Amino acid sequence: MQCFMKFGDSMHGFLFLLIHLVGVENLEHLEDGGGWFSNKYSVTTREEGPCTVEIRDASLTYSEFMRSYAYSKPVIIRGIADNSDFRAFCSKKNLLRWYGDRLVRLSTANTYSYNKVDVPFQEYVEQLMKPQCPEALGSDTLYFFGDNNFTEWRSLFQKYNAPPFSLPGTVGAYSFGIAGAGTGVPFHWHGPGYSEVVYGRKRWFLYPPDKNPKFHPNRTTLSWLLDIYPSLSEEQHPIQCTIHPGEVLYFPDRWWHATLNLDTSVFISTFLG
Repeated sequence: MQCFMKFGDSMHGFLFLLIHLVGVENLEHLEDGGGWFSNKYSVTTREEGPCTVEIRDASLTYSEFMRSYAYSKPVIIRGIADNSDFRAFCSKKNLLRWYGDRLVRLSTANTYSYNKVDVPFQEYVEQLMKPQCPEALGSDTLYFFGDNNFTEWRSLFQKYNAPPFSLPGTVGAYSFGIAGAGTGVPFHWHGPGYSEVVYGRKRWFLYPPDKNPKFHPNRTTLSWLLDIYPSLSEEQHPIQCTIHPGEVLYFPDRWWHATLNLDTSVFISTFLG
């Protein structure tokens, strides 16, 4: 059921359901959204949840990062790099102007992301990027993240200031994405990396490698949050936090993680491989 892509009379019922379940904020109250909150269907959820990830500022040193976080636990770092120019470039108007006719590869938002679809970037932004239906399956939800053609998007990546802390023997690779409110990727794991939100907010749920999360690989993160999360015991709760523009989350190797975009969100990750 691709309800996130179908708008009409049925969408009003969906919006009522999403508002009833997670609440909304008046989009006019959001600080500069780069034009990404102008769509009348740009629902934003109110619930950021608790934050159980350590938060550090730019005074964090490389030696302390390596000693306390690099191989052991996630951390959020504030103000570690100035990306004000990158943020300005990532406004909706600018990205549509420079990349509107470029093809982007969309992946299904399930754990294994089997299906890929290529569409013009403008078509994705204006027609396909909608709020997530709580009942939609991950295999029915198309999501723009990763699979970027580095040559075509080089001018974008060149404006980004990546977090300065790398791991020995690794090289950073960028993945850029934009997605509607309520979308996200269910639990999965891979190598270490960083995630930064440019516009919007992204809620993260994480488990260490030795603790398997309770989830279905073809259910969305929104579905998991509404149906599974409330039944978890305190011992089963994930480490979690919501990151905002100007904050970077680092996740170590093989940590399980799932994401939920609380608003229409623009984001970039640096994978260390």
